[in-house]
Amino acid sequence: MALYEHIFLARQDLSQSQVDALAAQATEIVEQNDGKVTKTETWGLKNLAYKIDRNRKAHFVMLNIEGPGSVVSELERQTRINEDVIRYMTIRVEEHEEGPSVMMRKNDRDGKKRRADREERD
Repeated sequence: MALYEHIFLARQDLSQSQVDALAAQATEIVEQNDGKVTKTETWGLKNLAYKIDRNRKAHFVMLNIEGPGSVVSELERQTRINEDVIRYMTIRVEEHEEGPSVMMRKNDRDGKKRRADREERD
């Protein structure tokens, strides 16, 4: 089985529950096509480098997928149709990253740094 990382950006005006529903829908598509989602990460609402379809921010979601190439083609076809997804990208990887991704570790590090800075000021 091939390994893939699928990342999609959802519109900024969606609620977190709607973003989770989009991730669940993508997982369902993968599982219907003999694939398996090994990890789902929601990176949260982040600023974009430039406007995409009048959105300055987007919800970022990453899925680690195991499955044949037909899984990816069907997932990308369904994602292309969905109006709530403004961008997506799927890449093939040699192996999935263990533990939290770089983006999740970055969020943890930034949060700890901000807390430390606040404590120093007080």
